Amino acid sequence: MQTMPAHAAHHDDREIETLEEFDATVSARGSLAGFRVQAVDLTDRTRELLGTDTTGAVFLGCPMREEAAAKVRAGGALVFPPVPDLPFDPYRGLVYSPDELFASLADGYENTPDAHAYAWFQRTKADRDVYAGMLRAIHDDSVSDALDELLTGARVVGVMGGHAMRRGTQAYEGAARLGRELARAGLTVATGGGPGAMEAANLGAYAAPLDDDILTDALRLLAKAPGFTPSITDWASAAFEVRARWPRGGRSVGIPTWFYGHEPPNPFASHIAKYFANATREDGLLARSNAGVVFLPGAAGTVQEVFDNATPNYYESRGEPTPMVLVDRAHWTERLPAWPLLKSLARERSMEARIALVDRIEEAPEALKRLGG
Repeated sequence: MQTMPAHAAHHDDREIETLEEFDATVSARGSLAGFRVQAVDLTDRTRELLGTDTTGAVFLGCPMREEAAAKVRAGGALVFPPVPDLPFDPYRGLVYSPDELFASLADGYENTPDAHAYAWFQRTKADRDVYAGMLRAIHDDSVSDALDELLTGARVVGVMGGHAMRRGTQAYEGAARLGRELARAGLTVATGGGPGAMEAANLGAYAAPLDDDILTDALRLLAKAPGFTPSITDWASAAFEVRARWPRGGRSVGIPTWFYGHEPPNPFASHIAKYFANATREDGLLARSNAGVVFLPGAAGTVQEVFDNATPNYYESRGEPTPMVLVDRAHWTERLPAWPLLKSLARERSMEARIALVDRIEEAPEALKRLGG
């Protein structure tokens, strides 16, 4: 079964991201000197803060009482206070969960934290406000840090493909079966976190630890709301209905962006690393796919990902090239002939042995295994 390492054991030992970690550190060490405390609510820890050494500590967006904040500062710590009236926490210590982004979905998607963050982004992007830009950058950096901690030691396979693929189609079912097979092979599935092919792969990983026939039932349920238009609310609600019916699904990662605000994140990724900057998100998704990438048929975004992935493989700038499997011969040789170009680029380089074109999605896991040596 796919394993994603437990969170707390792997991050930088000087980072504190939960109240439990804060309490454990104070009781074990009696000191917070040099620690980084990230987005932990410390309003009820005044006594501990008053009695603990905080030399060189940094508090990022941690609510605390005024006397505690004054003492901590006087004791040589840096305090970045929480930012009021923001629909997101720029200092967050963990990636998002579907429940967090879709809270209040019952009142309509437009009332969810995901929709509020997008609306804020649209508003501030138009103003070109340096302060808002800084908050977005800090947020995205915090998300990257949390994602690295989450994926420490995991073998990650990226599944790329378009958002246009609809539920209820054979292609969608194929992508879901692919996600399930990769997850059952012990890989962590990572996608762009959106609808379509991305959702299907995350759904497959979700279904991996469950009985085989559950995926068939889930696909049937989802087909009631085939796409995220006209109603994101109906589309997301169908996914949460599946999750409620079979709650013990497997873990996978979605890495979406508010840059494409019309496109909601899918609720089947257990961990969602959502970014404001699409370029950071795009590069980060491919850079973390250390066990290779499967490219399902897609349009401009998927073509971009093919070559975003090919470039470091060509120059070996991230070390040895990782496997690339393109699925659907007609798509990648006729409709959007990316394969001939990729093959020409790879010629006589070490990435040549790491690329493959397969006709059917069922062939992708085997090709991935073969290329991975």
